[in-house]
Amino acid sequence: MYGLVLILVLIVTGGVIAFIGDRVGSRVGKRKLSLFGLRPRHTSVIVTIITGVLITTLTFVILAGASDNVRTALFGMEQLNQLMGETKARLQATDMQLADAKVEQQQAAADLAKSKTEIDKLHDKQAALEERARELAAGNAQLEADAAALQQKNQGLTMQNATLMTDNQALEERTDVLRKGLQFVREGNIVFQAGEVIASGIVRGGRTFEEVLADMGGLIQLANRNAAQRLGVGDERSEIWIYQPEYEQAARTIAAGEDDMVVRIVAAGNLVRGEPVRTNLQLFKNRIVYRQDEFIIARPFKINGHNPGEAEQVVMSFLRDVNAAAIAQGILPDPIRGSVGIMEGSQFYDIVQALVPLDGTIVLSAYARADTDALGPLRLNLKVETDAKGQNE
Repeated sequence: MYGLVLILVLIVTGGVIAFIGDRVGSRVGKRKLSLFGLRPRHTSVIVTIITGVLITTLTFVILAGASDNVRTALFGMEQLNQLMGETKARLQATDMQLADAKVEQQQAAADLAKSKTEIDKLHDKQAALEERARELAAGNAQLEADAAALQQKNQGLTMQNATLMTDNQALEERTDVLRKGLQFVREGNIVFQAGEVIASGIVRGGRTFEEVLADMGGLIQLANRNAAQRLGVGDERSEIWIYQPEYEQAARTIAAGEDDMVVRIVAAGNLVRGEPVRTNLQLFKNRIVYRQDEFIIARPFKINGHNPGEAEQVVMSFLRDVNAAAIAQGILPDPIRGSVGIMEGSQFYDIVQALVPLDGTIVLSAYARADTDALGPLRLNLKVETDAKGQNE
């Protein structure tokens, strides 16, 4: 809108000046006026030229007065060009900075993404560490509880240590007695061989410590009676000696388990008359090894009839096989003799006599006479079979 007004002003101004110049030129021509001694025609031309100059001058003056842009275009073009060059240079520098900024922005975005990934990993690691911290706290609480329990146990062990010291002193005294009687041991009468069973019995497990101790006490009394009978003295003079911590530990083991246990009180060494009866304890799990009438073993033999000596040897060989089979099944053998069974002399005689008249191949079979546990003894029923017939003995 401002430009239209300016154009209209210029048009009107140019028209007015042209009109004035035309009127002045006409009057100068009609009156034949002369300037500077020139002819009227030349004077008219000069007036026309002056009028055009005035029009142009006035136009520039009006434009310069009305618009800063025109003044700048007329008088500051060189400065404007210089400014435009500087602006263009700054624009190019800005574009380069913008490109660098974009590269930096991309790098920053990549670093940001990497940082976010690392932050996520750190969060996961922090969560794992927190979980581990909770586990360690729980473990620490458990360790504190265990430490308290160990402290209580340590107090118990301290008391047991005092007992052990007392027992150790007693052992030293007994060792001194044994050392002094070593020559007597070499020359004396051995009453119990090392490992010989003095007494044995079954103690039920899964009960209180006191109940097990009561049964163990009964077994100790049985061992005292057996030792007295062997020595030919009163019970009070044949009291066996057993290491007290071993005795109590055996009772705890039986009480803590659910299985019945075979308890053996055995001689700790070769014991001669006049020495203390020193013993050890042996524990074995008890169970029913053979049921009544259960088959144990069978063996074939070839015999020549009418030979009692051969028949006796066959029966003895078979009984050794039965003994080995019963031990393999879990019946505890006698530590001295290695046997597990008891056989009456009459039964042995009857089976030998049954073999005497036979000739050829026979089969001997053994069956349990009654339910037999690991403690034993194993009682047998023997069966003789031939090709022609079979009979039970």
